[in-house]
Amino acid sequence: MMWPPARGAVKEVNMETVALAGLGRLGRGIAACLLAHGYKTLAWTPDPAEVAQTESTVEAALREMAAHGAIDTSRLHGWRDLWTPVATLAEFRPASFVIESIIENLQAKQSLYRELEAAIEAGTPIATNTSSLPVAQLQQQLRHPQRLIGMHWAQPAYATRFLEVIRGPVTDDATEAATRRLGLALGKEPCVVAIDLPGFVANRLGYAVYREALHLLQLGVADAETIDRCFRNAFGLWAAVCGPLRWIDMTGGPALYLTAMENVLPSLCDGQSAHALAAGVVDANAAGAGSGRGFYSYAPGEADRWVQLLREHAWQIRDLHDREFPLPPADGVTP
Repeated sequence: MMWPPARGAVKEVNMETVALAGLGRLGRGIAACLLAHGYKTLAWTPDPAEVAQTESTVEAALREMAAHGAIDTSRLHGWRDLWTPVATLAEFRPASFVIESIIENLQAKQSLYRELEAAIEAGTPIATNTSSLPVAQLQQQLRHPQRLIGMHWAQPAYATRFLEVIRGPVTDDATEAATRRLGLALGKEPCVVAIDLPGFVANRLGYAVYREALHLLQLGVADAETIDRCFRNAFGLWAAVCGPLRWIDMTGGPALYLTAMENVLPSLCDGQSAHALAAGVVDANAAGAGSGRGFYSYAPGEADRWVQLLREHAWQIRDLHDREFPLPPADGVTP
């Protein structure tokens, strides 16, 4: 499968081999997605133990995908022929596309890019799986900054259609087209973010909700379970089908909501720093479901039950979206 003629630094490439730097929790899901869709995958991690963890994740993910009809069962057996863990970034040179998914730290990512630029060809796109760092900052110090772009994934990476594609100030059209094409080929629905703001679109919306939920909890308006129940029963009704702007259209129109906002907005939390209540939870070493304690306490096995519930829900939403919002063909994307 050949990509279209590209402009700028990105050359025409054969999209067969993708390199993945970083095999943390999300990186392992990205590896499963790449292998499930038949891509030769070169993978590097600074922690060798993560290679075995990734292989276990891939096995489980492919079985799950096959059970939901997302892939042919033949993928369960042939993926190891496509999987190549590498010891150094220099071994990324054959790749047509590079995805970086390491720790969310500006200095660590920039250091990795310096090594990547010494290893790969100048025309190979580099996509960063950042969730909040501005692409403009990540492009600084690169010899070829126009080939760096944001490619923000979500868990479970092999199941959801979520993918934000974030252009930096000098990202070229060919890099964007290559990223969107790969996303579509992987069964994603690329959402192109035109302005490079911290947190992009999904996380900016999300953090506005998280801040207000913490504010309500601190005020004693309701306990955590009640706040979550209200959110689940209200937003859970429509959020998988339409976003907030269409929801406004469907439930009275902008004029109705703008009038209500005049009464509500002045009372919303507008804090500019991390919420004191959340900081207190972190200071108490409550690391969330994985540690058995966060805003809730989790008995042994209970966190796993929630993970399974969320995963099953992801497939239900995926089935709905595939039926009602079919993806365009990947080869329809042009620079």
